[in-house]
Amino acid sequence: STTPRIGDILQKLAPFLKMYGEYVKNFDNAMELVKTWTERSPQFKFIIQDIQKEKVCGNLTLQHHMLEPVQRIPRYEMLLKDYLRKLPQDSPDWKDAEKSLEIISTAASHSNSAIRKMENLKKLLEIYEMLGEEEDIVNPSNELIKEGQILKLAARNTSAQERYLFL
Repeated sequence: STTPRIGDILQKLAPFLKMYGEYVKNFDNAMELVKTWTERSPQFKFIIQDIQKEKVCGNLTLQHHMLEPVQRIPRYEMLLKDYLRKLPQDSPDWKDAEKSLEIISTAASHSNSAIRKMENLKKLLEIYEMLGEEEDIVNPSNELIKEGQILKLAARNTSAQERYLFL
């Protein structure tokens, strides 16, 4: 009650939130692995179910707990925006809270960017497999811009041939 501030504390901790981008990037793969091993290994399934029954898990599944870090940064961002709306602008915490929001918003952008990059790489991998794995197009610097049916017009006889284009 003597110094009711959180902006200064969040400002010091917020840069570490960028690490969540790595977690978010691997989240779908991790969820898929848990699903696969739960189906493949009765022993794994039993251990997971046994742990989930513990009181400390709060009747939530492993998947629910795995989702928490993905939701954390957007939740911090939302709570901090709400805090700033209710905080008087002459409050000693205003500038620090505003700076914290800026840093947390950057971390949220990093997480969203990581998700988009992973989705792009997955799509490139699917295309690579469709093309018979002959041209190695799976590269973080490559980006799928557009794909779809096109008509190729022959220069000599102006006949149209259907093609599928990956740009």
